[in-house]
Amino acid sequence: MTGRVYKSTGSWYTVKTQLGETYQCRIKGKFRIKGIKSTNPIAVGDVVDFELEEANNLESGIIFNIHDRANYIVRKSVNLSKQTHIIAANLDQVFLLVTINNPPTLTSFIDRFLVTAEAYSIKTVLIFNKIDAYDDDTLLEVKYLAHIYRKIGYECIGVSAKTGKNVDKIKALMKDKVSMFSGHSGVGKSTLVNAIQPDLNLKTKEISNLHMQGQHTTTFAEMYDTDFGGKIIDTPGIKGFGVVDMDKEEVGDYFPEIFALKQHCKFNNCLHVKEPKCAVKDALDNDEIAFSRYRSYLQILEGEDEHYRTDNWDKDK
Repeated sequence: MTGRVYKSTGSWYTVKTQLGETYQCRIKGKFRIKGIKSTNPIAVGDVVDFELEEANNLESGIIFNIHDRANYIVRKSVNLSKQTHIIAANLDQVFLLVTINNPPTLTSFIDRFLVTAEAYSIKTVLIFNKIDAYDDDTLLEVKYLAHIYRKIGYECIGVSAKTGKNVDKIKALMKDKVSMFSGHSGVGKSTLVNAIQPDLNLKTKEISNLHMQGQHTTTFAEMYDTDFGGKIIDTPGIKGFGVVDMDKEEVGDYFPEIFALKQHCKFNNCLHVKEPKCAVKDALDNDEIAFSRYRSYLQILEGEDEHYRTDNWDKDK
C-alpha cells in the first residue's frame, strides 16, 4: 500500500492512503536514506510504501520504502550537531511567521530559513503576524522589514489571526497546495491555523512574560486536510535555524539580490568579502542591499551558528 505521512512521533507514523484510510506504521529495522544523515529518516509529507501487519488485525503497518522527495526543509539537529532534522517534505510552499516582539523574530533567523528554502526551490511567503497588537512605531518596523523582503522578491502579508485580517488571502494561496507553517514558538502558528480551519482546534498557549518567548504547543509536525482543498503542515516552534551542507561558493546563490549581482564582480569566484571591484559590496555601499541581509550572508559564510537571543533585537534591525 502507498500513502502520505501525516504525523511522525519518532517511532510511529500516521500514514493516510489516497482512499482516505489511516494506518499507524513503524519502520522495521534500520531505515536510512542515501546521502542524508538525519535524526528522522521519514518526515511528514513523505510518500511511503507499507505493508499491513496481520498480527495487529491489519490496523498497523510496516514502512519498507520511501518515494523520492520533490524537496524538503532541513536544519541542523538541536542536540546532534553533525546530524540534520528534516522538518517536512514534498512542499508546495512555506509560510514563515514573523513577529516584531512577543516574541521577536531576528532577521538572521528569517534569512537562514529563506536560504534553506531557496536551496530546495521552495516558495516562501513571509507572514507578519499579530499586527492588531502593534503600536504605530512597531507597525513602521513591520513596513520597513516588509519593504526589504518585497524588494528582493518575497511576498509579505500582514496578518491578524485574532481579527481575521488577510486570513482569506492566505487561504486563497493555499488552495490545492501543501503548505507548511513555521516560525518561533509563540508567533501564532497554531492560532493562525485555527483561524484558517477552525474545526482543527489546535492547542495554543500564551507568551512567557519572563523571556518573551513562546511555549511549545506543537510537539511534532503534523499535516491536516482543509475543507477548501489544501493541506496544512503545522510544525513545532523553532528556536534557531542551522543551515546544512552548503559550500561557501554557493551561499550567495541563495540570496537572490546577491545572485543577481555576482556576474558584475571582477572575479568569477568572488565571495563578496575582501575582493576588489565587487558589485555586491558596491551595492551595499549604495544602500541597494540591506545591511541585515549582507550580515546574515557573512554569518552563514563563516559558519557561525545563529542564536535566539531576545537582547539582540535592536542590534539586528
